Amino acid sequence: MFDVKKATDECVAWIRDFFEENGKGCNAVLGISGGKDSSVAAAVCAEALGKDRVIGVLMPNGEQPDIDMAHLLCDHLGIRNVTVNIKGSYDALVAAIPQELSDQSRINLGPRIRMATVYAVSQSNNGRVVNTCNLSEDWVGYSTRYGDAAGDFSPLSHLTVAEVKEIGRFLGLPDALIDKVPSDGLCGKTDEDNLGFTYAVLDRYIRTGEIDDPATKELIDRKHRQNLFKLQLMPSFDPGLEVKA
Repeated sequence: MFDVKKATDECVAWIRDFFEENGKGCNAVLGISGGKDSSVAAAVCAEALGKDRVIGVLMPNGEQPDIDMAHLLCDHLGIRNVTVNIKGSYDALVAAIPQELSDQSRINLGPRIRMATVYAVSQSNNGRVVNTCNLSEDWVGYSTRYGDAAGDFSPLSHLTVAEVKEIGRFLGLPDALIDKVPSDGLCGKTDEDNLGFTYAVLDRYIRTGEIDDPATKELIDRKHRQNLFKLQLMPSFDPGLEVKA
């Protein structure tokens, strides 16, 4: 079903068109975790714009055991990169909030600080921020609103995890980056542990509608319904007044 060359060529052309219309000569700026999504997003941007117009932002929160994977990606593509350790900002904000944060608030705080950091680097370097989410994650809301779910353009949001991996292999990324076990790097669990099902099961359900376990189908459907708001524009009150501008 998936023609990887066609999809890659069309994605590259789409990125070029986006920059022609929304920032001719600007740079693509994105957070680099060392996982498949940021790796493939960086790779398609480098293919579209050239490596000199892609800037990676590495953002450990203190010590990051797998940060070598982020360096591997930047070295492989030859892209410019900066490292900003967010631990000081994270700890200061946690201490400044006058009430105990919930576990989920603590988990989501890191991605939101990281996105603010990426935008600061982007704005200082004539950039446009790359959203690195894929269709599978978006389908079940596995992203942080105003964190990794933010961005100025999104090259992967209509591609499943399996399809993102295929594009990564097609573009010659190291297997270590493509096959790295996906983890949010926040709570110590893998993505699939957190979700309660595998990406292979989710991808098959999204593309074919087929799923073997009714309980898993119900779980996926419930997550999809609950998280649709993340994919929609912010609701706004319209008083019906005429705008003549």
